Amino acid sequence: MATGLPSQTQVIELLDGEFARAGYEIEDVVIDQRSQPPRITVIADGDKALDLDTVAELSRSASSLLDAEREIAGAYVLEVSSPGVDRPLTSEKHFRRARGRKVDMALTDGSHVTGRVGETIEGTVNVVVRDGRDWTVRPIALGEVAKAVVQVEFSPPPQRELELAGVDRRAEGE
Repeated sequence: MATGLPSQTQVIELLDGEFARAGYEIEDVVIDQRSQPPRITVIADGDKALDLDTVAELSRSASSLLDAEREIAGAYVLEVSSPGVDRPLTSEKHFRRARGRKVDMALTDGSHVTGRVGETIEGTVNVVVRDGRDWTVRPIALGEVAKAVVQVEFSPPPQRELELAGVDRRAEGE
């Protein structure tokens, strides 16, 4: 590594194995050399939620690995975080991880769909949508999705909608 801060690629190469062992994938690394001290932000995602204990554990191990690199000079701030709810869903793994969440989709034909993400299999996501007074499952090919963003919800969804999405909150102890 060059003297100073590592590059995005160097950070990913250095930390990827440690994050993978914990069950997470590095989605992005942002290095801000303009802030004082400089900031290295590692954005990670996985099939299980990134809770505060896991963030602290990953931060400690990432900091140790970065500090062990003799060629990183000076102080820096390290931040480990999840992508956040406003990140667009752009890959099959994003849809799998968003299962049970409400999503707003713009399709390539110009139409919009708002529904709950269900099972994602082989390039198709099942979306639970309103059908009159009931719910139905609508399969949508990922290639037909121009943009998809998870919606923030402030009240629990109907149990029937969750069941169709393949999520049983009662089994999760909620």
